[in-house]
Amino acid sequence: MSVVLGDALGPRGRRRTAIASVVSSAVLLGLLIIALRRLSATGQLDAAKWSFLVKPLVIRFLLGGLGNTLRAAAVAIVPAVTIGTVLALGRLSRKAPVRLAANAYVQFFRALPLFILIIFMFYGVSKLGTDLSPYWALVAGLSIYNAAVFGEIFRAGILSLDRGQSEAALSLGMRRRQAMWLVVLPQAYRRMIPTILSQSVTLLKDTSLGFTVTYEELLRRGVFVGAAGKDPLQAFVAVALIYLAVNMTLSRAARRLEIRQRRRYRAGSIDIAGAEDLQAVAAGASMGGT
Repeated sequence: MSVVLGDALGPRGRRRTAIASVVSSAVLLGLLIIALRRLSATGQLDAAKWSFLVKPLVIRFLLGGLGNTLRAAAVAIVPAVTIGTVLALGRLSRKAPVRLAANAYVQFFRALPLFILIIFMFYGVSKLGTDLSPYWALVAGLSIYNAAVFGEIFRAGILSLDRGQSEAALSLGMRRRQAMWLVVLPQAYRRMIPTILSQSVTLLKDTSLGFTVTYEELLRRGVFVGAAGKDPLQAFVAVALIYLAVNMTLSRAARRLEIRQRRRYRAGSIDIAGAEDLQAVAAGASMGGT
């Protein structure tokens, strides 16, 4: 299933898009050349400015920050997926109170900036008598926010399945809950694996917000390295390259899984570019099932 949010481009539209792409690429390349020249003129590209990054102590320190980043992301994704599943089922429930409660959670936390949520978990929760460490404040914020996003992802995956799947399970004598857990959900999870990985990449990048609550993830340790070596630019470039390497690896894995899923099940992809497109995906799926 694919969702089309606009008409396909014609020959003139494709030509204009190609011209705009070439022009924008040329502008970006020009800006990059200007930036490199300015950096070279100020001595920022000198080898001496970068040599401290290859010291074993600095490498171990940054890799430790990467480990903290991956640990927070890995722990946060478990409750996010679990709560997201419950929210997806709640939004599809026939009981109005359950449906309204799940909908309120999703709409509220999708509208709330993640930054504010993490700050509240660290500073605000302590006013309620419970102190959270920087690590658990970050994990809690990521879990609560991403649960709302995963809830919409799973709901879209469930709605993308043909209605005959659940009807066949019911015809075999299964109860509606059994059909959902044993037939519908496994297929929805399988179809949404690439999208789950894509959202996991976003969650991993969002761990950099732990910097605001003094959690020593990769970005914060990069700041320490830059301050110690008095070359913050070089430290930030190293941190950015590490983020790029990790996220590009996960994105490529998601893309390969998507291609494999499409070939294996002979189905189109489910494109979810962002949280705002989830409603369109769900609407398209429900229309296709009727």
